[in-house]
Amino acid sequence: MVPVIRNAENLTFRGVEAEVKRLAIRARDGQITVDEMTGGTFTISNGGVFGSMLSTPIINPPQSGILGMHNIVERPVAIDGKVEIRPIMYVALSYDHRIIDGKESVGFLVAVKEALENPTELLMDNNIKKALEM
Repeated sequence: MVPVIRNAENLTFRGVEAEVKRLAIRARDGQITVDEMTGGTFTISNGGVFGSMLSTPIINPPQSGILGMHNIVERPVAIDGKVEIRPIMYVALSYDHRIIDGKESVGFLVAVKEALENPTELLMDNNIKKALEM
């Protein structure tokens, strides 16, 4: 089931969170409608909550793409010539090449990476209270 969040560009973080929660409750209670699950253009799948380390998400037609986010685990990485332990999360993007060019998809993944690494700057305009409507 893929519920659709409509007009997300007009929602704050808190608004998106509230809509996700509302749709999840309706789905869990068997009250979600076909209208609430149709018309989407892009899916975000979070297999990480179930421990998924990596997968290849499959597009839900007629959508144009799907972003798969996975489990965050500590891994050794090279930082300035030294091995350090850092949290690592794999993401995977599947998209319809008839609609989306590879260059734009890579740019999108870079923007997702940067947002995940520094969410207050890129997603909250360095203003957590305002973004969370506090």
